Amino acid sequence: MSRRARRAPTRTPIEQRIGELALSRVPFAVGATLVVLGTAALVCAMVPVGADWFGQTGAVLIAGAFAAGLASRTGGRPVVFGLLALACGTGVVLSDSDLLLTGAAIGTSSIAAVLAVMLTVPAAGVPSAVREAVIAMAVAGVGALATIGFEPAINPSRFEFVGFVLAFLSGLVLVYRLGAGLHGLGRRGLIVVAIGGAVLAATLLYAELLRSYGSSGLVDELRSWVSWSRDTIGAFPRPISALLGVPALVYGCHMRARRRQGWWVCAFGIAATSPATTALANPAVSLLEAALSIGYSLLIGILIGWGLIRLDLALTGNRGRRSRDAEQAAAVRPEPPRFDPLL
Repeated sequence: MSRRARRAPTRTPIEQRIGELALSRVPFAVGATLVVLGTAALVCAMVPVGADWFGQTGAVLIAGAFAAGLASRTGGRPVVFGLLALACGTGVVLSDSDLLLTGAAIGTSSIAAVLAVMLTVPAAGVPSAVREAVIAMAVAGVGALATIGFEPAINPSRFEFVGFVLAFLSGLVLVYRLGAGLHGLGRRGLIVVAIGGAVLAATLLYAELLRSYGSSGLVDELRSWVSWSRDTIGAFPRPISALLGVPALVYGCHMRARRRQGWWVCAFGIAATSPATTALANPAVSLLEAALSIGYSLLIGILIGWGLIRLDLALTGNRGRRSRDAEQAAAVRPEPPRFDPLL
């Protein structure tokens, strides 16, 4: 080789960093593309416009993208789990088995419900906490489209219950690691989690007792309230979402900006995202009514969450506006960005 031959140009550290960032964004770009294409296909299937296979194809694409996203967010292998979900979804659709399609729908709803909570970030102020709750419910809404895209043969109440239990247990497993285990709760965190667990248990138990053993007069009275709400404002808010799930998202994101134990509160946010992912599973409920129900639950839950934040600040000695502003400025607990791994 001649001495005058030029050496291969070396890359500067800045150029290397830019290249690394570009490569790291490739999986995100692929996942975002799958979500957009899948959502578009599902919307076309609901209109309906286009081929008959748009609905199930869109559901498979969303399931694969959400599985990869959840794996990436929780420190797993997104490519492996994403491809596995795509392969399983394709096999289920080709099998045309009601049992497998129902199982795929439940799995997709559970993944979407957990991912919606995992994608939230700490919120120093109330507006940021509200934003996180809205983002979580929007992700759950896309999961709802994918859930019915599989066209499952279901009993709506059982389907919702199984999906919620699966999502909630999965969320607790992840939060156990993110929240530094049970010893990371502290006294205040333990009280909050105990209250959340009591509200969740009471809501589920009351609904089941009312359905099985409730007096006809009480049941008729409650049904009259639901009917009045549907006739007057178009929908009835879901109690478990409005009273527990959305407030847990708002208050939990607020706590995460200050204490790691806020993740335990966010776990109860699945009580909002899981019902949202199965909101379209009941054929007796229209798309508009389901959307209004989610919106009303979100609005009520945000108001309750705001009240919890104000109460928390008052109990910690931040009563005045200046004290609250100073406390918010000091809430700088770091967490990875929204689309980076948490673990």
